[in-house]
Order: sequence, then C-alpha cells, then structure tokens
Amino acid sequence: MEIIEYTRELIPEVMDFERRLREEEPFYGWDIDEAYRRRVEASFDDPRFANAVSLLAREDGRVVGRIDGSILASRFDGTVNGYLDWICVVKSSRHAGTAQALLAELRRRMKLAGAGQLIALMAANEEAQRFYRAVERAAIHDEGIWMEL
Repeated sequence: MEIIEYTRELIPEVMDFERRLREEEPFYGWDIDEAYRRRVEASFDDPRFANAVSLLAREDGRVVGRIDGSILASRFDGTVNGYLDWICVVKSSRHAGTAQALLAELRRRMKLAGAGQLIALMAANEEAQRFYRAVERAAIHDEGIWMEL
C-alpha cells in the first residue's frame, strides 16, 4: 500500500473508488455523477481550497481509501489546527491498517504545516466509532453540531 497526495490527474481513480465504495455500502448520501466530478475538478483551481489536504491509499494500482482535511487558523487564540473532514476505506479493504496509515500521514502533514492538533467530527456509525476510539494520542471532547447556512 502507498499513501499519495490527491491531485487532479487522479480524479478518475477517485471516481472509481467512490463508485466501488457505494457498491459495497449503498448508504452514502450523494451521487457520483458529472456534477460531483465538475465540483471536484473545479476545487483544484479554486483558491478557497489552498489549505485542503487530501490523500489517497493505493493498493495494487487502485485507490482503496482516502482522507481529506483542512488547515484552520483562528484568531480566537492565535492557533492553527487541522480539521479531519473525511476518512473512508472501501469495505473489502478494511482492517488492514489502511485508515491508520492515512490518518498517520495526515497528522504528519498537518504538523509540518504548523497545526497544533487535529480536530474531527466522529461519524455516528458503529464501525467509525470503534476506529476513532482506538486512535492513539487522542481524546474525545465536546459534541459536534452541523448548522445549515
């Protein structure tokens, strides 16, 4: 397995990963269609994504996992933190250390970028809960809230 940066050239591989993810677990709430592809392609030219960090796990030439986050700076206390937005591994490739490898590399890159900690919202499903509760050097704080704009 290798962990690589998600670049524009890898969009077709990620689209394939996203389709396989939904074939194995059809409960994800958005479609992998042309509108999705156009938004992702546009993100590589949009300056609002300058602080995005996106990594892929590849095995046998196919993407089997991905992790996405951002560097967040706040004047509240002058800190820089990382935010973990998404981590997922196709079900058939889970329990082989892929998610842990993705998370370790994201943490490394966030630290290099000057972030003091990585903050994540925990998914509510049981498998995600087990994963997050097993993360080393981590503590669960507060609760998350999603506010529509």
